[in-house]
Amino acid sequence: MSAYSGRTVIITGASSGIGRASAAALARAGFTVFGTSRRKIADGPDGVSMLVCDVTDAAAVNALVSTVISQTGRIDLLINNAGVGLLGGAEESSIAQVQALFDVNLFGVIRMTNAILPTMRRQGFGRIINIGSVLGLIPAPYSAYYSAAKHALEGYSESLDHEVRAFNIRVSVIEPAFVRTVFDQNGIEPDSVLKEYDRARMEVDALLRDVMPKADRPEVVADVVVRVATDDHPRRRYTAGKAARQVSMLRRFAPAEIFDKSLRKQFRLPV
Repeated sequence: MSAYSGRTVIITGASSGIGRASAAALARAGFTVFGTSRRKIADGPDGVSMLVCDVTDAAAVNALVSTVISQTGRIDLLINNAGVGLLGGAEESSIAQVQALFDVNLFGVIRMTNAILPTMRRQGFGRIINIGSVLGLIPAPYSAYYSAAKHALEGYSESLDHEVRAFNIRVSVIEPAFVRTVFDQNGIEPDSVLKEYDRARMEVDALLRDVMPKADRPEVVADVVVRVATDDHPRRRYTAGKAARQVSMLRRFAPAEIFDKSLRKQFRLPV
């Protein structure tokens, strides 16, 4: 029997990509795993109980938590993975579109977290893992609002970790770089496209076409998720994958001007 048998996990956005790989890896490690998807799916990961939950709907979130508690009596680990992308110039999105992005990528995390914290406090134990991004450290061009949401997630997670540590609850953020998923294909298109950004958009699209085939597989992030979930003394931040580690190190130690030029060159922008 696994040392983690009897420990219950909820992971949002488990129908594909990082969420699916992480749910499967946690189930193999012995956890009791409940994955969520916005719509019902026919083929969830092996060993994972899939439930429908829209993280933008507070009633759905509360119903999900109640269902899991009724079946297991506890929630030991929450992984906030559900998210959407948005690629475009900052002035190409309406306020309503930006609000919709934040409603999933930030407020969805807050809804899920607030719903499970009372249970974790009563247990005297809990772990919360938020799937962030290196864009939460390094804002890239044409990802202003996705980067802003991930920066907000970093600040929220660190503050929350300080607040709940007295209850033996820890909060960690995992920061991947490019990952081979359908995430970019399922992103939101800007709702106010401007022709002035057409050329730059083509360059960024070309960059993604070059990078994605060589990007990390979702299992690379899943391995880090399992490591954080089973760490007796989890850190607040973990990178996932070689590229994320390199970028994090460069941002910390490279002179700002050199880093700026390098980033603009990567995104095929004039330096």
